[in-house]
Amino acid sequence: MPQVNPAIMVWARETAGLSQEEAARKLGFQDSSRSSAAEKLAQIERGQKEPSRTQLVNMAGQYRRPLLTFYLSKPPQKGNRGVDFRTLPQSEHSPEEALLDALIREIKARQSMVRVIMEDEDEAVPLPFVGSHRIEDGRSAVLKSLQTLLNVSTADYRAQRNASAAFALLRRRAEAAGIFVLLKGDLGNYVTALDTTVFRGFSIADEVAPFIVINDQDARPAWSFTLLHETVHLLLGHTGVSGGSAENEVERFCNDIAGEFLLPAQDLKPLTLDDGDEIGAVSSRISAWAKEFKVSSAMVAYKAYRSALITQETFRQLNAIFRQAWQQERERSRAQARGQETRIRYYTVRRHRLGNRIIGLVERMMEAEALSTSKAAQILGVKPRQVQPLLDVGPSR
Repeated sequence: MPQVNPAIMVWARETAGLSQEEAARKLGFQDSSRSSAAEKLAQIERGQKEPSRTQLVNMAGQYRRPLLTFYLSKPPQKGNRGVDFRTLPQSEHSPEEALLDALIREIKARQSMVRVIMEDEDEAVPLPFVGSHRIEDGRSAVLKSLQTLLNVSTADYRAQRNASAAFALLRRRAEAAGIFVLLKGDLGNYVTALDTTVFRGFSIADEVAPFIVINDQDARPAWSFTLLHETVHLLLGHTGVSGGSAENEVERFCNDIAGEFLLPAQDLKPLTLDDGDEIGAVSSRISAWAKEFKVSSAMVAYKAYRSALITQETFRQLNAIFRQAWQQERERSRAQARGQETRIRYYTVRRHRLGNRIIGLVERMMEAEALSTSKAAQILGVKPRQVQPLLDVGPSR
């Protein structure tokens, strides 16, 4: 076995967002009379001491890197996220950014496998809508293409019984158009959950297997907006990650089109808001409006701000109120889910997060013996023994 490159270990730790002290603790190093736990790790990272096999395995797990990574001749280049449309103050080596990189690596690997299997089985049909527009085409032209692609009118959307059903309609139409729509905001557990301040959505503008990932840590009424926002990125040919802010031209463009799709400007006119009113009254009025139109309160506030119905300061206060309410609701939902966890519910939730398009592809390929259980597990993001139970549960809604 070749020797481990110390520079790789330093790179892996830093890109995992860990200091030497934090990493040493997570890896199980112990203080001794001669040196601290962090100093023991530092000796390994300086090449003064060779790591044991167990230590390398632990590093691979804690740093979220394949074991073979540590035997590369030099650190690999930073993973390509595509275009980063976010405006974030945190360091690229923060724990949140490291988790985001790990999530994007996983999604891009799964998307690559999907494309390969589609090409091998002659299902790779180029989708002309990917990259069919530029910002210079204008909002009206891109909005019209979005409506045509999804074949959903505002009336269709609002006719659904609630925001979840309305999102399900949009998702079905997006999948019918050839887009894989996944709900994923963590690496498998609550500990690795990514806040919407880190990322709200991610798009891969592949002409054969376009992917959209929606952060399911967000409020359910916001999923429709993110799906539309990311679909606009696909129309523009953008592979990249989106956040919660709209401080650059591209994000404002995508937000405005998604907002106009869900809540056209003329429908906003009856909404009367006064910056002189108490902020609680304004938030209540917006929340009631959002519920009626099956959209998120934050989106209505954004539309109101962009339409000059409220000031930027009022918009900022409303966002804080709606965010706090969403966080409280999320904690209640998590507590309820933990109390109701069953085997069937686990697989039902998994199917819902994956979406019918990717489930259907795996089912067809396995029936045709074109996909092994192990590769199916990689595409679905589950363990091999979980593949069949997942497929047996039945269609997601």
